[in-house]
Amino acid sequence: MTDRRSLMKILAGAALLGIAHSAGAQKAKSFTIAYLALLPGEDRNFVPNFLHRLDQLGYVDGQNLHFVYRSAEGRPELLSGLASDLARMKPDVLVTGFGTVAAKAGKAAGEGIPVVFMAVGDPVGAGVVASLARPGGNVTGLSDLAAGLQGGRLQLLREIAPAASLFAAVLNPGTPYAALAYKELESAAHVAKVELRAFEVRSPEEVTPQLEASKVAGAGGLVIFEDPLTLNQRSEITAVASRLGLPAVYGYREFAEAGGLMSYGTDHGAQWRRGAEIVDLILKGAKPADIPVEQPTKFELVVNLKTAKASNFTVPPTIMIRTDEVIE
Repeated sequence: MTDRRSLMKILAGAALLGIAHSAGAQKAKSFTIAYLALLPGEDRNFVPNFLHRLDQLGYVDGQNLHFVYRSAEGRPELLSGLASDLARMKPDVLVTGFGTVAAKAGKAAGEGIPVVFMAVGDPVGAGVVASLARPGGNVTGLSDLAAGLQGGRLQLLREIAPAASLFAAVLNPGTPYAALAYKELESAAHVAKVELRAFEVRSPEEVTPQLEASKVAGAGGLVIFEDPLTLNQRSEITAVASRLGLPAVYGYREFAEAGGLMSYGTDHGAQWRRGAEIVDLILKGAKPADIPVEQPTKFELVVNLKTAKASNFTVPPTIMIRTDEVIE
């Protein structure tokens, strides 16, 4: 009987050791996520939301997650080389940050590696995916374009400058997003019975001359389309708009934080957190081709009252009651 009890104890102990070993092995499983950024500062502005959500989902950097970050620091010509370097590490997922060119570089270098893009205005038009519903290949992610967004921006501008009959759209024609966004804004202007005119900026050197040209043309306000070029030049754009006395609405809160009057666009905190959830799905076995590209559903309105007061712009209560954040 004693021998039987001893044998049972040995077997039970072995079983417990097996369970512990299995749990330890599972806990030791680690994933590598590579992140390719175009803009300087994405590791401060966007990535923390992404990593925080991954942490909530059980992926802790330095424990079961190896996170590798590379940035082109605003130089798109460096993206291809950086993407190739990251791909050679054979990450479990390659994440591309803000902008179409980063996504295209990631797709080109990441053959066989799942790629998740965080913010591409027109992923179909840019050739990043075959369609939103069925991305195909090894790429999926989040679009930064939503129906009705441009009409909302124009409405905000009209509430600030109700007497204006002409508004200017400042855009970079080199991005597929710009053509789609301008078409939507043009439709909204037609409904509102106001004139809309495009002012194109293809390089940093064109920013000030084009903004000044819009003032000469008689524009009563500006809609600044967001893309890597305008986002990088946000300090100059907001300063020139203020100097010209032109109210402006921007796509991202970073413009309002840089001194722009107001921004209305995608909540990037929510966007990057959702991106982490898509990465989680892939790490658990889902294929990018089967994960539809998502469009933003949460937007935020930020008003810089300090800029409004300095420029003698009156922000009506109809805007203030809808504001998510006020900068004073």
